[in-house]
Amino acid sequence: MEVPRRPQPTFTLALHEQASPAPVPLGAVDTDQMDAAGPRRVESAANSHVSPVTEPPQPEDPSSSEVETKPGVGEDGSVSEETSAEEPRRKSEEEEAEGRSAQKLLLAVEELVQSERNYLRMLQVTTETIRSNLGKLQPPPPDLDSLFVHIEDVMDVSSRLLSLLDQEQLGPGDPLFLETLCDSFLRVSPDLEAAYREYLANYGNVTVLENSYKQKEHLWNQIVGVVKSSAPEVNATSLTFFLVMPVQRVARYPLLLQTIQKHLGGGHPGAGLLQRTVHTSIAINCSINEYKRCREVADKYKKTEQLSIKDKINRISTHSIAKKTARISQHLKHEAGLTPKLVDEEFNALEGFFYVLEDGILQLLENVELYLQHLQRFLSCRTEEFDLDMDGEKEPICFKEISTALRQWILPALDKRMRTLMLRPLRVLRDLLRGPRNLIKKRLDKLLDYELLSEKSSLSYEEQAVANTYRTINTLLLNELPRFNGLALQMIWSMLGTFSCLHKDLAADMEQLFHSFARQLSHSSLSPPAFWQWAESAVLEGARRLETLCLSVQDTLNAPVVQPLSPSSRHRLKQLTDKHGSGQIYQVRGTVAAGRDLDLNLAKGELVAVLGEADTRGDRRRWLVDAGGRRGYAPSSKLIRYHQPAEEPPPSPHLSPPGGPTGVRRHSYTPEVRSPALPAPPCFQVFAAFDFTARGKHEVSVGAGEPVRVLEPRDKRGNAEWSLVEVRGGRRGYVPSNHLTMLPLSPHQPF
Repeated sequence: MEVPRRPQPTFTLALHEQASPAPVPLGAVDTDQMDAAGPRRVESAANSHVSPVTEPPQPEDPSSSEVETKPGVGEDGSVSEETSAEEPRRKSEEEEAEGRSAQKLLLAVEELVQSERNYLRMLQVTTETIRSNLGKLQPPPPDLDSLFVHIEDVMDVSSRLLSLLDQEQLGPGDPLFLETLCDSFLRVSPDLEAAYREYLANYGNVTVLENSYKQKEHLWNQIVGVVKSSAPEVNATSLTFFLVMPVQRVARYPLLLQTIQKHLGGGHPGAGLLQRTVHTSIAINCSINEYKRCREVADKYKKTEQLSIKDKINRISTHSIAKKTARISQHLKHEAGLTPKLVDEEFNALEGFFYVLEDGILQLLENVELYLQHLQRFLSCRTEEFDLDMDGEKEPICFKEISTALRQWILPALDKRMRTLMLRPLRVLRDLLRGPRNLIKKRLDKLLDYELLSEKSSLSYEEQAVANTYRTINTLLLNELPRFNGLALQMIWSMLGTFSCLHKDLAADMEQLFHSFARQLSHSSLSPPAFWQWAESAVLEGARRLETLCLSVQDTLNAPVVQPLSPSSRHRLKQLTDKHGSGQIYQVRGTVAAGRDLDLNLAKGELVAVLGEADTRGDRRRWLVDAGGRRGYAPSSKLIRYHQPAEEPPPSPHLSPPGGPTGVRRHSYTPEVRSPALPAPPCFQVFAAFDFTARGKHEVSVGAGEPVRVLEPRDKRGNAEWSLVEVRGGRRGYVPSNHLTMLPLSPHQPF
């Protein structure tokens, strides 16, 4: 018998996956035989062989029909009860998830702020406690300040970030705190990038310096002890623990901000600002890394190595030869027009301006150095230290006072200011030119390599590195060379202005000095044109007198070193020669004043006999001499061996011509000024009676019997014992007058 079926509903039940059990409707099978899925219950009941209680079909009730048409509601209300039970649970789960996200967000914000405070505190310990304690070591570590370069800038940025947060007086749980945090970070981001960029670029030097400390075991043990005692709570064992913190901190900012962004809902009002802050922190790290890479390339190629020829030969390899050969070939192709050259107009303009600045700086430095050399030579001539017998003369006394003031106060002050404000900055600027110059030269080499690589379709790893090196150097020069040129030009203009101001001050000081003495001069009442006319004539007259004085001094200095002997000197010469021999006779070259015990006072030209060439202490600068009865010591530098003739010549007759000497003086050092030769007496000729060998440039050698012409019968001092003569060949000089004699000539004997 067929079991009658209930009319199937025309809607589909929308039940949740985890629905709670509902009461079994009338006419269905037992719950133990039902499927767990709701929609299959009706199908199971319809296919069951159990005979349920049969009920006649009932007419549809409008109220029940209204209930059945509602989605998610069953015929008997069982589905409606299940849905109403799930909604509170779902809401509670969503609230719990939101609470967990809010808690994680709060923890992430607190971690960023608290870690920043701890980071700043550790940097303060580094710079204040550890640095001061290291400075107290004896001796202190060399180049200690280089370890902490730029760390103060990093601390300043961190403290500014925390102060901006503290100004708002908000806690991490406040809804506006996140926006304040992001806004504060964006405000300090330019300074943060600048501070960390310089610190990270210099961190390699810090590592090298610390490694040099480790090579000295005693010093390193002292440093470790200072670090442990200064910060015992962190248990640090080296300076690297503290100095690496800024390197780690700048890389941690993006991670902390991304963690906050992860737990922040999209509908939060600060989500957009947080996204901008995250992008800024990532851009800062990228910029720092790029700057560090450019600095490494620049430091690599701007160094100038002083290599010997042996070191250069040892560096030669097949790779270097091939690379340089390819560069030369490419350069020759450019010069011959076979290969187009890669032209960068912007860089060419910067390069040309750099070389113009370099030439100007070097020329200015050379001129300043030459100026200071002339100034030092002027200061070294201290005429005011000499007594020129100017008592009672106002003009010379005023000049002496002015010269003293110039050399002792005004000009030394100018020299000091010139060296500080001009010479030292110019030398520093000259040294700074080396880096850009080397980079420009290296760019040319890399450009030739880059042009060769651009012709290839694919590049190897090494070739790609070469191309990247060229791009890095080119970008670095395009970015930094304009700044360098601008700063160098600004320094040049500043130093030229300084040079002008220094001489303006010099003129003011000298004017004030001259005015103070001008009232004491006899010509101070003259009008300006008359005064300058008098000053010009006075200067010219002083120059003429100075020239005359110089010539007189020169004539005196050019006199023979060994002067002829007086009758008393001849007697002493005979006495000393008989007693000590002619080989021990010396003549005093200059006045000797006794300065020690047993020293003698000797006059210039005096004859002595050397008894010993050292004193009792073995000092060879003091010789023991006999001065004709007096014995003592004399400086060896003041003595010269005396050359006496082999035999005493007979007295010379009067060698002057009958007309007497002319008024024109003749000198051996001015051969172009020749006086008219005086004719010798027609019956007499002057000859050399003995051989004479010149001992200086003002004497002339003659042989016995050689005819001579007497130009002057005395020397420049009027001493008749020396005669100025002219011998064959036009040579002139002094000879002893007692070496000359007059002999009669036959009328047909030529001169």
